[in-house]
Amino acid sequence: MPRLWIAFVPFAFASVVHVWALAIDAHDAARPTKLMLMPFLALAVVWSGHRHWTPAHSLLLTAIGFSWIGDGAGPLFPGVDFVPLMVLFFALAHVCYIWLFWRVLPERRVPLWTVIYGVWWAALLAVLWADLGALLIPVALYGLLLAGTAIGAARCHRLIRWGGAFFVVADTVVAFELFMPGVLPAWSSPLAMATYCLSQGLLAAGVVLSAPERVRAMAQATAETRTGETHAVPSRAVA
Repeated sequence: MPRLWIAFVPFAFASVVHVWALAIDAHDAARPTKLMLMPFLALAVVWSGHRHWTPAHSLLLTAIGFSWIGDGAGPLFPGVDFVPLMVLFFALAHVCYIWLFWRVLPERRVPLWTVIYGVWWAALLAVLWADLGALLIPVALYGLLLAGTAIGAARCHRLIRWGGAFFVVADTVVAFELFMPGVLPAWSSPLAMATYCLSQGLLAAGVVLSAPERVRAMAQATAETRTGETHAVPSRAVA
């Protein structure tokens, strides 16, 4: 456990610096620190998980990579409308998260309370409908993927559950910043990035903690199944 938290210190520090830079309108510092966030998070995943690497770690790193491109869509693709690119690459990140939380790491059935994510999706589209324009369908599809991530996260480790919830909060604020900026207070940007950093950090920490345990549990279940089949052979032979 201490090793895990040490691995996340650079990411946590970069997150605090970035959010603080936004809070004091130091955009010259905010822009480069934003591009440092996901690399530091990837470093934390590799450092804390290299001894017990699983397919879940690889999926997580892929999601972090797509998130980094989404974060840097503006400076990485100058002269191009960055909003569709941001939506695209974060959508790809959510595809990875959905596969991870629905197929690789689930620990329980979908809780009934996750219906709130469906209500959130419908309410957000209803509010933003007139302002989305040509991005209505891409944003609606992205919202479904985000809801899929949050619902899948609710089936996993408690850190992952909280990470999924904070991701919804962060992207809701970003959606209003992009399409209805006049309704938000001045501190909306620091809030969006604080909840985003928290969400990504919690998702990554939850995967690093739960993935090795999940692999061991599946291996044990497979071994027990094979043992049961082996013991069943003589009884069938006698019959």
